[in-house]
Amino acid sequence: KLSTLCFIHTKFIKLTTPFCHHISEHTNRQLIIMNVFLTVTAICLLILLPISEASHEHQKWHKEEDEDGWSDEARERNHKVKTDSRPNIVLFYCDDLGYGDLPTYGNPATYTPYIQRMTRYGLFFTNFYAASPVCCPSRAAVLTGRYQTRSGIYPKGIDPNDLGGLPKNETTMAEGLREVGYTTGMIGKWHLGVGRNGTHLPRQHGFDYYFGIPYTHDACPCTTCFYPDQPCRKQCHSSEEWVGCPVMENEKIVQQPVDLTTLQENCDTAAVKFIKESAATEKPFFLYYAIHHTHWPQYAGKATRNASIAGPLGDSLREVDNAVGAVFQALRDTGNYYNTFFFFTADNGPDLEQGYWGGSAGPFRCGKTTTWEGGFRVPAVAWWPGRIKTGRTTKFATVLDLLPTFFNLAGAEIPQDRKMDGYDMSPILYYKQDSERESFAYFPEFVDSSYGPFAIRWSHYKAHFYTAGGNAAPDYPDIACRKTTNITLHDPPILYDLWMDPGEMTPLDPHENYYLLQKMIEVREEYLADLEWGLPQPLVGTDDEVQPCAQPGCDPWPTCCQIDLLSNGYEFRVGKL
Repeated sequence: KLSTLCFIHTKFIKLTTPFCHHISEHTNRQLIIMNVFLTVTAICLLILLPISEASHEHQKWHKEEDEDGWSDEARERNHKVKTDSRPNIVLFYCDDLGYGDLPTYGNPATYTPYIQRMTRYGLFFTNFYAASPVCCPSRAAVLTGRYQTRSGIYPKGIDPNDLGGLPKNETTMAEGLREVGYTTGMIGKWHLGVGRNGTHLPRQHGFDYYFGIPYTHDACPCTTCFYPDQPCRKQCHSSEEWVGCPVMENEKIVQQPVDLTTLQENCDTAAVKFIKESAATEKPFFLYYAIHHTHWPQYAGKATRNASIAGPLGDSLREVDNAVGAVFQALRDTGNYYNTFFFFTADNGPDLEQGYWGGSAGPFRCGKTTTWEGGFRVPAVAWWPGRIKTGRTTKFATVLDLLPTFFNLAGAEIPQDRKMDGYDMSPILYYKQDSERESFAYFPEFVDSSYGPFAIRWSHYKAHFYTAGGNAAPDYPDIACRKTTNITLHDPPILYDLWMDPGEMTPLDPHENYYLLQKMIEVREEYLADLEWGLPQPLVGTDDEVQPCAQPGCDPWPTCCQIDLLSNGYEFRVGKL
């Protein structure tokens, strides 16, 4: 409205000024009065529109509070927050969550009321990318703001007996935020190495508190997945190869093997306790909640088993949603509801190998392990009432951009002694304008320096220089996603317009788009010239003794590695921060 009025005002002056000396004094006086009126109106709008927007945001807050049945005490506690204080930061990171798995993104069968409400009062992204189509490298990238090749988390994932892990010389989100006074905690899946004597565990990388399984829960024997005693859909790793999955609090094993039917409840309890204990110190806090869902094998406890018409995947998503709800409730209970920046996203696309248990990429092609959009494009929602824009954004961003965004919010210093690959998302969050990001490199599951990135996105265009099959079954309808499809070099590269063809089904003609093709080649060459290839951590070596065992040196190994403190009223030690 203001822009339109200013435009009319400018045109009015330009049109009337040349004729002023030809008209009567009375008419000239009228034009001056009109000019003054338009000027005053513009100034008033300039002052009042922000107030009106703020009032509108407050109305939305009160509507949400009314819908949720807030007590007067809860309202008073949360509205006391200092708006100029540094926000708490929560990063909620899902595992193998497909773009098409949530109701917000079009799924008609799943049910996630807390995430939907977060979306309604937050900003959800339609062009948000994971840094990798598989777990470990994506987690390294989100925590460091750097492509996984720089930190050496390639060419494959990290197994429980691997000696390598996230290098100590990498600066993580937790380290940067702790440096400026934040209390830092992590819940859930680490998957960036254990190492000898736990040298790669979260507390060695800036986290004050940790609770969860230090790697993926399918890298262990698994039997029971659904309450009360329903078996997992298929077996995980053999009990002769790996120890039972350890649930750890800091460096202490509190349950081994994990009870998947109570894992989520225990993780939620630890997260809530961390928030409450951190809030009591009156210091800002950072919580990285890397939930194990919806990675296979799916699992569900008593409260969520058969809670969805979408089957086991739907039950798994209900556990995700309940975890989001538990965090929001803790924020409300501690008076931090309006002083917390909450970001929800995922590490990669859906696991098509698991069939309909593995989730959906929605309108995008293929899924996990591939460089097609389905492997990288993930759900993302930002939430900070009254501080960021709400609704939907089509702006281009990635998980690499979270570290600089968080650091700028907290007043932390972005490392200057190394190449960073992220860009602050503030223009998107506050104004729904483009950030500085113009391009993005797609690395495949098994990264190889002789290939480099398989694909490049620049603006809304994408070029595939190489393609390879994913992990879908040999009879999957789309041959590009099948595990039997080999690596293929494309010369010239396959071009797509992701705005017009998000499903990557109709390539652009390379002859008609010659200059675009040259631009894509140029951008890829810039990436290749800039890339660093750190020491490949998964290839450093293996030793079965680095696998966490509750009874070191016991026999027969590894089945003797057993303990269960969580079933007997365990007192979480968050208060020992």
